[in-house]
Amino acid sequence: MASVNTEQDFSGWLPIRAWLQNGEWRLDWCWFGEQRLARPFFRDDVDQALRLPFNQAFRRETGLQALLDWQAESPGLPPTALIFHASRCGSTLMAQMLATLDDNIVLSEPAPLDNLLRAHRLTPEAAPRQPAWLSALLSAYGQRRQGNEQRLFIKLDAWNVFEAPLLLALYPEVPRVFLYRDPLEIVVSQLRQPGMHRVPGLLGPSALDLPAEEALRMTPAEYTSRTVGAILRQGLALCQRHGAVAVNYQELPDACWGRLASVFAVHDTHLPRLRETAGFDAKQPSQSFSADSQSKREAADESLRETVEYWAGDAYRALEEWRITESEKEISSRSQ
Repeated sequence: MASVNTEQDFSGWLPIRAWLQNGEWRLDWCWFGEQRLARPFFRDDVDQALRLPFNQAFRRETGLQALLDWQAESPGLPPTALIFHASRCGSTLMAQMLATLDDNIVLSEPAPLDNLLRAHRLTPEAAPRQPAWLSALLSAYGQRRQGNEQRLFIKLDAWNVFEAPLLLALYPEVPRVFLYRDPLEIVVSQLRQPGMHRVPGLLGPSALDLPAEEALRMTPAEYTSRTVGAILRQGLALCQRHGAVAVNYQELPDACWGRLASVFAVHDTHLPRLRETAGFDAKQPSQSFSADSQSKREAADESLRETVEYWAGDAYRALEEWRITESEKEISSRSQ
């Protein structure tokens, strides 16, 4: 049963914001009780929880030591799988499908995780403490608030692929996935509706940083294509050096109950719910899903195609070659 009373008891509470204040990292906590994380993004679940009268009347703010103490008092589920992605490539669909199963906890791009993953870029002295902070944060998210939870899936922000080694050192045996798609389709989507990493200076310190003058000299298409290409190259490294499973958007949704079934602990009994969820738009669950690859490609003029090819074409083809080769190896090993 969730508690709202004792000072050191965070049952039913989740961290919703992390920020640096006077050299110290602080956390805001929000009362979720037994509310599942089932919306497309963590921020959507937060918005819903903040509407509760309790959360409008009470606020809980702590330092990171409280997070560490809570992990020692009540260890949460460890991650079952880590989902990295290139943005606009089906990762939200993947997360929504996993969230439809009641015994899964699915975190979809929680801002505090992004903040603590990049803490060393704000204050280099944070680096030695980041592993403990990250472990404690994921432990807080992995609490069995309903009592039946068995698995914890983490879908990260696209730019977190550069911080992947931090998480992989903490969870070396945890499977990891890198999801991507044709970069032309990603760039068209980002130009229509920019993500944080698409706008120079908006994201804050990250591995995607460019000197301001250089960034401002680039057109939106160049900056976006350069960003997508960098993420694809890092995703390729994640696959080649750290064993991530490369998954193309075109393989969805079938890959979730096909070649990723063992990674996601998916069984035949789950298929009806997964297939039902796959039929709806991941970011707008009330609307039916409509494939958009062709329309996005048709929207790109020749100049945009050339720009994307220059910045991201090689990385995409290398990922495809790696994915196909590894898939063939897997099929061959099963047939022996």
